[in-house]
Amino acid sequence: MSRHLVVGAGFSGAVVARCLAEAGHNCLVVDERPHVAGNCHTDEDEETGILVHRYGPHIFHTDDDAVLRFVQRFGQWVPYRHAVFAQTRGKVFSLPVNLLTINQFFGTAMDPAQARTFLEARTLSISKPASFREQALASVGEELYEAFFRHYTVKQWGIEPDMLPASVLKRLPVRFSYDNSYFHHQTQAMPQDGYTDIVRAMLDHDGIEIRLGLQAEALTEDFAHTFYTGGLDRYFGYRLGRLAYRTLRFEELRLSGNALGCPVMNFPDRDVPWTRMTEHRHLSPWRRPKTGTTIVWREYSEPAGPGSTPFYPLRLAGDEQLLEAYCNLARNTSGVTFLGRLGSYAYIDMDVAIRRALDTASAALRAFRTGIAPPTFVYDPLQKA
Repeated sequence: MSRHLVVGAGFSGAVVARCLAEAGHNCLVVDERPHVAGNCHTDEDEETGILVHRYGPHIFHTDDDAVLRFVQRFGQWVPYRHAVFAQTRGKVFSLPVNLLTINQFFGTAMDPAQARTFLEARTLSISKPASFREQALASVGEELYEAFFRHYTVKQWGIEPDMLPASVLKRLPVRFSYDNSYFHHQTQAMPQDGYTDIVRAMLDHDGIEIRLGLQAEALTEDFAHTFYTGGLDRYFGYRLGRLAYRTLRFEELRLSGNALGCPVMNFPDRDVPWTRMTEHRHLSPWRRPKTGTTIVWREYSEPAGPGSTPFYPLRLAGDEQLLEAYCNLARNTSGVTFLGRLGSYAYIDMDVAIRRALDTASAALRAFRTGIAPPTFVYDPLQKA
């Protein structure tokens, strides 16, 4: 069988490599980082035994049974319900916005129907919100928008909310119940021993060779086909310019006991420079810390420049034009298929990335069987996630 190159040892690359290997193909998987699992990388802190999410908290949630069955093959998963709170104006509130949030914020004791009527009177009638701000005003109204979303969004994205697409806020629900589960999916879980162990098991196959701490640009070998999960602009040496991303910076605090009392606390106030804090012990509550020390991270969002780790694509008007130019360039380049958050310039959740990787592998295997080239994109980057 032919030998293929997979660039990136995160979930997207690992899923493709595993599917190809199980079909009899040989793969070389390279990653410039010294570990597998990409931004989902987790490892155990030596002092405390706490499992730390090294690139910020990642929670697996899905309604896709095929994705669930696939990841369950590679390790044990533990049911987990994510809880997020917000500290603003000197008080703490439950997120996402739910009946408790509304009653707390307005000092009321409304039932679901009353709260819905109350909030509808405070929202604007906008049939097709064109921006994050319009979506917020149409869904939660001015008061909740100012308290929880406006300044948090500026810190997170680096621009005013009226410049962001409405789709960014549509990911967050408004609930007229006391359900404060951050995600709505039927399956919500964490890997018992961390994501890195899951991805390491996924890559454990005789048909897969792994080289870490190696940039793909340094390779001189020939491959039948390349599956590229790095930045689309990077693949072409940024010849048309750089696509815009946000990156994250983390500041670690080692504190005593239970510092936050929850996994994640958002800080929407303008005068707090960080966006949120994560207490890692709460992300794996089945593990007992070895000491009385807890690990808390402050998270700061910044523009991604050369040498930084890209996290979130901005996808503003100028980015869309540049993306289209790169897509045209990619479609005229043979021997490569792009996928993943960076390869498709898409802000997608973990289960969606895995689903797209499974579909990309299936499309490639069909193409190999019929002697044609795999598609450049299985999912069109110009179609927003």
